[in-house]
Amino acid sequence: MGRSRRTIPEELLLLALDPTTGTTAQPQSLDLGLAGAQLVELALAGRIAPDGDRIAVVMARPTGDPTLDSALELLRRRGSPVRAVHWIGGPRLGLRQTYLTHLERCGMVHAVAGQMCGVLPTTRYQATETAISREIRARLDNAIRTGVPPDPRTAALAALAHAVGLGKHLYPGNEGRSSRSRLRDLIRHDPMGGLVAHAVMDVQNGAAAQPRRPQAAGATAGAGAVRQPAARAAEPAGAPGQARHGHGRMARVGAR
Repeated sequence: MGRSRRTIPEELLLLALDPTTGTTAQPQSLDLGLAGAQLVELALAGRIAPDGDRIAVVMARPTGDPTLDSALELLRRRGSPVRAVHWIGGPRLGLRQTYLTHLERCGMVHAVAGQMCGVLPTTRYQATETAISREIRARLDNAIRTGVPPDPRTAALAALAHAVGLGKHLYPGNEGRSSRSRLRDLIRHDPMGGLVAHAVMDVQNGAAAQPRRPQAAGATAGAGAVRQPAARAAEPAGAPGQARHGHGRMARVGAR
């Protein structure tokens, strides 16, 4: 896989970066979203495929992206398909920082050192290639505004943005309510993105230990094997119970 195209984890992180403060929105759920975004990117590269609510490696050949290849190797070592919620809910120490460092190395963000409460050292990240962030946002805006089914990458990005709660960051207030609703609806346009997005929300809601029931016969055709739970009608809940994964210590990014 060439490096001329930005990966979905990179795009999700750029969407979450606040251009004013240099902090990331929804930092705890974003960590889960990045792990899920890796799965979507590997699926688009033909390395993994959904097997019900599990993820199976179908080609172990490296993609050329070190971070993705590390995830692929971990999946391969499992030896059998792994439930998406178990993969996403597992420890991902340093994943957000890994991607921030990569974006800095590529010149898309730059690090700004600071202090929290005048004592604790912090690092915030300011976007330097704002045109890239605007282009990513424009793809989502266009899909929301036109209602035209987006390409798989944009559909998956929209699904993950909704799953981690970025809707309130991208489309705030009452005036953004309809846009947040349409962002959520884009989840049905990509089966893998939908599977992963629901897994991210399940982990946040503490449902990782509960296997999904078989899909009802009347599920939306465009969603493939992905069930649309009634509980997902509202915007994503917060991220209770995530402290056990160490997400609060993952990155050097300062508190919002």
